Amino acid sequence: MAHALYQIGVDALIIQDLHLLYFDLPPIRLHASTQCDNRTPEHVAHLRDLGFKRVVLARELGIDEIRAIHEAVPDIELEAFVHGALCVSYSGRCYISEVLANRSANRGACAQFCRMAYDLLDCSMNEVLDEQGEPIHQRYLLSLQDLDRSANLQELIEAGVTTFKIEGRLKDADYVTNITAYYREKLSAFRNQQSVFSRTFEPNPEKTFHRGATDYFLHGRTRPLANWATPKSTGEYIGEVLEAHGNTLRVRLEKGVVLHNGDGLTIGSEGFNVNGVEGAIIKINKPLDLRNHVIPLYRNNDVEFNRNLKSERRIPVDICFSETEDGFCLRIGDKERSFVYPHEPAKNAEKALETIRTQLTKLGDTPYIAREVRIESKPYFIPISILNEWRRETTL
Repeated sequence: MAHALYQIGVDALIIQDLHLLYFDLPPIRLHASTQCDNRTPEHVAHLRDLGFKRVVLARELGIDEIRAIHEAVPDIELEAFVHGALCVSYSGRCYISEVLANRSANRGACAQFCRMAYDLLDCSMNEVLDEQGEPIHQRYLLSLQDLDRSANLQELIEAGVTTFKIEGRLKDADYVTNITAYYREKLSAFRNQQSVFSRTFEPNPEKTFHRGATDYFLHGRTRPLANWATPKSTGEYIGEVLEAHGNTLRVRLEKGVVLHNGDGLTIGSEGFNVNGVEGAIIKINKPLDLRNHVIPLYRNNDVEFNRNLKSERRIPVDICFSETEDGFCLRIGDKERSFVYPHEPAKNAEKALETIRTQLTKLGDTPYIAREVRIESKPYFIPISILNEWRRETTL
């Protein structure tokens, strides 16, 4: 498989099982998976000596630990997670799924026992009480909130991180579109870069799969780390439930929140859909048995937001147009084509050069956007149709 991937142009292999190194591998870059438990300078240096070009750091590292690894092993690339699901144990060192279900997390088959409900018992096997005096019974004690280090990108870069990793296992296209756009904007803002994509929505990580947020151990242990109420996507906080009667809720929504038919709502681990909205009254698709006191309300599926999730990335390219002995040469990015065509002097030199520039930058529905255009040619007359044809052929 490694040879087949190399033959079709794959850039690198992310591996966990170091036994692969004993085989006859193709000359391809190797990246050490976070499942290799990459936590110390000594371990990272060992991986570098084995031929790895990049390591994906353990999620549990603090900023000082990341910096120490970079300073000790500056000649290897460091990749760090910035967003997504967290494992309750050290990456690569959780064996509960293997022991209880014969499903290895290190082989991508984790049964996710950390997302299940448990009782918390003392040494006498009695249920421990929470701060409200309620038994801690069938709660999601090991279900961590999701990682969100969007506020820490600059300090991660300064600590030596070269690549940001967004966890996306089992996530859908809406999640990928929203979260990558969110981080792309963060990066572009503090690096003062021109946006290279257009979009029809305002990125918001709470609008797609979202279990809450934590920067984990980046600056020491921060609470809360886990969400005992549910292992599912809670989404965004939108207000409070004041009363519940069967399929009807009376709510107080946050300013600016607009509900739509089909929206998904959650209260704890209970999920339901909106069937109608009349002011502060919401009709839902199933009856709820709720105590009559104020309860936080969340939305984990905004149908209007998802409907507008469209993003188009453009790759900035330089364009160079030059004359050759028997025609012209056009280079767009790293693509270059030569065309045989007569050198016919233009009657209006300025207009001819402007026509060439204008037509060659009309990149339309290609994935490119013109960054710099150089015309290294005398002002010849070339029909617009010919220029358009050359541009299309070069960008294919």
